[in-house]
Amino acid sequence: MMLQRKIISAINLLVDKYPIIAVTGPRQSGKTTLLKYMFPEYRYVSLENPDIRSFATTDPNGFLKEYSEYVIFDEVQRVPILFSYLQTKVDESKLMGQFILSGSQNFHLVENITQSLAGRVAIFKLFPFDLQELNGSRLLQENYMENLIKGFYPAIFDREIPSKIFYSNYVQTYIQRDVSELIAIKDMRLFQNFLSLCATRSGQLLNLSSLAKQCGITQPTAKAWLSALESSYILFLLPPYYKNFSKRIVKTPKLYFYDTGLLCYLLKIDDVEQIQLSDFKGSLFENMMIAEYVKRMHHCNQLNDIWFWRDVAGNEVDLIIQSGQTQEAIEFKATQTIMPNLFKGLNFYEKISEKTNLNKYLVYGGHESQTRTAATVVSWKKFGEKLI
Repeated sequence: MMLQRKIISAINLLVDKYPIIAVTGPRQSGKTTLLKYMFPEYRYVSLENPDIRSFATTDPNGFLKEYSEYVIFDEVQRVPILFSYLQTKVDESKLMGQFILSGSQNFHLVENITQSLAGRVAIFKLFPFDLQELNGSRLLQENYMENLIKGFYPAIFDREIPSKIFYSNYVQTYIQRDVSELIAIKDMRLFQNFLSLCATRSGQLLNLSSLAKQCGITQPTAKAWLSALESSYILFLLPPYYKNFSKRIVKTPKLYFYDTGLLCYLLKIDDVEQIQLSDFKGSLFENMMIAEYVKRMHHCNQLNDIWFWRDVAGNEVDLIIQSGQTQEAIEFKATQTIMPNLFKGLNFYEKISEKTNLNKYLVYGGHESQTRTAATVVSWKKFGEKLI
């Protein structure tokens, strides 16, 4: 099944304007399937293959003579030496769309592009399905909790793999491997414990010292592991917004997972009833919706500055989006019932920020969207569609 991915339109806009297109993103997010579908006339070369990788590493000139144009190089970050040779190749040919690169290690891929291919590459990020992609293919469940638990990786839908089995294998096969390639991990059991502890902190302010202490590792180790998980597209940090405010504003980032299926697996949550009774219900919903916005931004290639806002008294807005001169302030509430007190954070932020071009939104777990005086109420199903 090739579900229509939103990113196709964004890539097509730039493929004839850059000599190289690079697509990165987490493993199993559908990069290879997407690129083979979009560019059927291109030759496909996987640098995961040891023989091909050896050819590219030991004889890059001969390799690029064999694969000179209209080629997809998959997991290209595994042959760093190739990037300098690609630069020479595209500078000589002046051919647009000459090479398509893909890779699942953001750190290595972007580092090599920055060093050798700056200005020659349009970079895209493909994540697991977003809500609008699923909705367009009639794969979205009516209860947000079912989507939250199932997760959004294509294999879960394409091959109908039970989520628990998929994520168990994903942790062992991909996460451990990718992180091990970035940093040396002596005790994989400790690392798994660290990953699970990160899951319990989803939607919370990052406290590295507390995380390290609870896991039994040093703070520098916790920082290195966290950075590796970011580079492998497992989790991300949302920075705080504190422009033009007093010192009473929180300046620590919040931690989120890109995929709530993985998050639920790590929290040992595997049915709707567990979520309803869980202390994590609100943070799971918030995580799903903020990850949704991040995915939609990249799939549409419309990147805005995003933050959260909180002061030391606990007043908070979950997501602040800067789009041109306009700012959006968004609160996420897992409830299906709209009560006046849910607008408290938005109203407080409007007052203290004194923003004139401010749009306020309350995104909730129900299905009806409404326009209210305090804010625009948006169903979780329409969130990404509404703002991008």
